[in-house]
Amino acid sequence: MFAIAFPMIDPVLVEIGPVLIRWYALAYIAGLVLGWRYLIWLAGRPGAYIKPQDADDYLVWAVLGVILGGRLGYVLFYKPGYYLANPVEILQTWQGGMSFHGGFLGVFVATLLFCRARKIRFWAFMDLVAVVTPIGLFFGRIANFINSELWGHPTNVAWAVVFPNGGPYPRHPSQLYEAALEGLVLLVVLHLVWRRDSLRSTPGVISGAFSIGYGLSRVIVEFFRQPDAHLGYLYGGATMGQLLSVPMILLGIALIAYAKRRPT
Repeated sequence: MFAIAFPMIDPVLVEIGPVLIRWYALAYIAGLVLGWRYLIWLAGRPGAYIKPQDADDYLVWAVLGVILGGRLGYVLFYKPGYYLANPVEILQTWQGGMSFHGGFLGVFVATLLFCRARKIRFWAFMDLVAVVTPIGLFFGRIANFINSELWGHPTNVAWAVVFPNGGPYPRHPSQLYEAALEGLVLLVVLHLVWRRDSLRSTPGVISGAFSIGYGLSRVIVEFFRQPDAHLGYLYGGATMGQLLSVPMILLGIALIAYAKRRPT
């Protein structure tokens, strides 16, 4: 079978004595910083309902929500037994292990607290956060590819990749599928939705669209992605990622319906 050779990129970009700078960490930094700058730009557009200064001050809250929520989500959703036996390793985020669904909940809570402290309309601000979030998702999935993790099922498609720790078989580069769907496609779709005055002026609709878009993208890509070895397939042959994404789709539908009925 034809396969593309895996580009041997060292997960560690720079090593200076005990200090290691990893691509994984840089991906998070790039996603947060670029998303933050995009958020400020959106807040300065007509009809944004948000002050650029508020968007500027939001970065620290977003960082805490992503890191704390993402890590705790991974611990609770994917390896609760392991981390219960090895609690010290919960803090070792440089070893990898972040959950988007946990990060989503973390950002939700951080944004709620931030908006209450600043007396900002929560759903109006959350809509802007939803528009910029795919930037972080894109860089995160590229980092997964560089780390040779979360690869897909064996396949004979022309673009299959032989991962160094995935055995001898060519596999779907499912990380790149996710980078494309959850990152680039969702970024464009949400930006187009945000440009519609009728949708932008109905707080909650864009957040609902993000929740549906991410959930559908994740459910689709999970059909090509190798499930976590310690979990395998769960109820009805679904993966953990699919089981966690279905509530997001339902939540998005409910949120859009609620937003359209609620007075603006």
